[in-house]
Amino acid sequence: MIGRTIDHYRIESKLGEGGMGVVYKARDTHLDRTVAIKVLPPEKVADPERKQRFIQEAKAASALNHPNIVTIYDISSEAGVDFIAMEFIEGHTLDEAIAPKGLRPAQALRYASQVADALAKAHGAGIVHRDLKPSNIMITEEGRVKIVDFGLAKLLEPVDSSPDAATLTARPPTQEGTVLGTAPYMSPEQAEGRKLDGRSDIFSFGSVLYEMVTNRKPFPGDSHLAILTKILHEDPAPPSQLAAAIPPELEKMILRCLRKDPARRFQHMDDLKVALEDVQEESGSGKQAAAPSRRRWAWAVLAPVVLVAGFFAWRMWRSPPPAELLRAVALTTFPGAELYPSFSPDGNHVAFTWTGPKQDNPDVYVQQIGAGSPLRLTTDPRSDYNPV
Repeated sequence: MIGRTIDHYRIESKLGEGGMGVVYKARDTHLDRTVAIKVLPPEKVADPERKQRFIQEAKAASALNHPNIVTIYDISSEAGVDFIAMEFIEGHTLDEAIAPKGLRPAQALRYASQVADALAKAHGAGIVHRDLKPSNIMITEEGRVKIVDFGLAKLLEPVDSSPDAATLTARPPTQEGTVLGTAPYMSPEQAEGRKLDGRSDIFSFGSVLYEMVTNRKPFPGDSHLAILTKILHEDPAPPSQLAAAIPPELEKMILRCLRKDPARRFQHMDDLKVALEDVQEESGSGKQAAAPSRRRWAWAVLAPVVLVAGFFAWRMWRSPPPAELLRAVALTTFPGAELYPSFSPDGNHVAFTWTGPKQDNPDVYVQQIGAGSPLRLTTDPRSDYNPV
């Protein structure tokens, strides 16, 4: 295919290959732009079911206009080659971006909020993705999420459809009962071949978010059957057992997404998106961690006092009384919280945490003792502390 021109798209290189087709980088010779071309392998064109799903991908995705969903430009066929022309993404997949110990919660929340926003748009249009996984989530060089591959997407059944209708099941190639999707990210109802709605994507989203913060799948297994058995009958280990830095509210959200019963999960992706944004705001402002960290703050304030008092008691015990009584002098008198004092080696400066003139964010400052104004050293929106 490399070097070949299909319609007005010149194939330049191969980008990847999956069960639903081969993806190439190509040049749109009419509009002079780079595109991605997804081609259904020739040996699979004869399968009407596969071809129908391929066409369905284009129709489903092209109906969605959203910054976090890959844009579909064209669907066509030439000389027996069925293909979709779509937006070319400069970047990498989410599974390539996850660090060995998982993403930082703040980064995971940024990506997750964008994914949730995109899926809320899709669900609003009556589309369930049905194959959400890290390899179907692209991260651009600017840090924007793009959901790709609606190859298994299925338009929601009309309201008056039969309640006994089930999700489409593939003909088993090597395993009995193979259902469409990727095993580690399937919902229980998808694994059983039952009728699906947006809550199935919410379960898959929970699996992806779990992996984002832990770099572990919630339902690991050595085989397709072992994984599906865990999805149907076992609860995942709490993410905090694998990554201690996870905010409690984020962990609750993940575990709620992964409930077996769809009725006990989040019911709408819109609600989940708002919940993610709330956790994101609380984590950024430090409110969420305030309650469990009060004791640490108290000890941080008291510890220097205890140490200084002990030092002077030792000096008085070891040395004769000074000619003049010692007098306590405030080193800083700024409004708000001033914490974690630490002297420079020469004793002429003190570093400390202060909530700032507006008392809106704890940052590290340095003050020359007895003169001048404090110098702000950090500007991170999160709490900066313990400058020692």
